[in-house]
Amino acid sequence: MEVKARAPGKIILAGEHAVVHGSTAVAAAIDLYTYVTLRPSLQSDEKNNDRLTLQLKDLSLEFTWSVARLKEAIAYDSSDVSPSTPASCSSETLKSISVLVEEQNIPEAKIWLSSGISTFLWLYTSILGFIPATVIITTELPYGSGLGSSAAFCVALTAALIASSSSDNTHGDGWSSLDETNLELLNRWAFEGEKIIHGKPSGIDNTVSAYGNMIKFCSGEIARLQSNMPLRMLITNTKVGRNTKALVSGVSERTVRHPVAMNSVFHAVDSISKEVAAIIQSKDEISITEKEESIRELMEMNQGLLQSMGVSHSSIDTVIQTTLKHKLTSKLTGAGGGGCVLTLLPTLVSGTVVDKVVQELESSGFQCFNASIGGNGAEICF
Repeated sequence: MEVKARAPGKIILAGEHAVVHGSTAVAAAIDLYTYVTLRPSLQSDEKNNDRLTLQLKDLSLEFTWSVARLKEAIAYDSSDVSPSTPASCSSETLKSISVLVEEQNIPEAKIWLSSGISTFLWLYTSILGFIPATVIITTELPYGSGLGSSAAFCVALTAALIASSSSDNTHGDGWSSLDETNLELLNRWAFEGEKIIHGKPSGIDNTVSAYGNMIKFCSGEIARLQSNMPLRMLITNTKVGRNTKALVSGVSERTVRHPVAMNSVFHAVDSISKEVAAIIQSKDEISITEKEESIRELMEMNQGLLQSMGVSHSSIDTVIQTTLKHKLTSKLTGAGGGGCVLTLLPTLVSGTVVDKVVQELESSGFQCFNASIGGNGAEICF
């Protein structure tokens, strides 16, 4: 039976970089998704009934492996890997999978896809074994821009795999969420996938993508938040590539040079993140416009502190100045140094203003997305 799954991208609302130094961060799901369609091969389909095919529709790429070749290369003992017990991919297995990926002769310009394809093979064979199928991936998320595209891929893929392996396919029409037990299983498998892609991920991206809504993260502890207010953002992709590792190292080096000042900065960011989380969860009889004004000020303060950490960029400054002309507030999200910028869209802002802002930003070569914040997590559809 064909299964479809989708998982959202994410933004960091507050706390990036400072979170590495013990401060709180707040992350949220956005309504931009990665979609996975899993289509098991039929016995009558002689062409594909012994093959596993991965189609990356947005990149017009297709990769195919024979089941026999997969079994030959990925020779781990089935007793070591169970779909109900997520496990890390051993270095030995990863080497074998890397050979399978290299055999596909990925174009040089797309070689960055290798770790994602390795993740696909590991998650697929770990959860479904060597069942022939076609897996189709499409996404609304730009790659490598800090919106959690790799986590959304891992989560959506794992959701489709778990749903396909389940005997309970009695869901109604349309998209439906997984139950809490399967969500936890899905999140743990997706985290293992993220490890293959990123080495030492925090777990923030896959958790937001799996569960949706918002989370608060501090010193390795992740707490799910329940938003009690609608929130919309304009997300601007500057299309400026950045080296996350170098940006994180730069903040650490500045902290060594100016420990007292930088620790004060981190403490201030921690306070901002906690206040953002409190406002979002608040059930007080405060108007939406008042809450939005508080969040606007906190975003402005957070951006100033990120600039003091040295992680802004001229492209980010251009977005901030452009939106400020229209009385809108922006801050970078994620690593900085380029990447994406958030602009708060208050409930009372007119569509005409937003259209003007988008037009100006796109004329500067940027890409804009209008997104709802804090929506659903992973969902499946039969």
